[in-house]
Amino acid sequence: MRVEGQDEALTFAEVVRVLRSNGFDMVSQKGSHQKWRNLETGKKVIVPFHKGKQLPLGTLRSIIEGTGIEADLFRA
Repeated sequence: MRVEGQDEALTFAEVVRVLRSNGFDMVSQKGSHQKWRNLETGKKVIVPFHKGKQLPLGTLRSIIEGTGIEADLFRA
């Protein structure tokens, strides 16, 4: 299974880099999951925090769809 425009899975840090560069800020954390929100668009996503591990492609797909950010910007 592949995310459109995505050749490989990304780590938490790589996803956060894209979120921050597109106006998202972390607003809360519960356990190993962080909530990120863009105040301009009102969109919010939950990102699992597992340092160093790659996010499953289904999770990455959900994050991409939830943010409205083009999948190409998530390329490593």
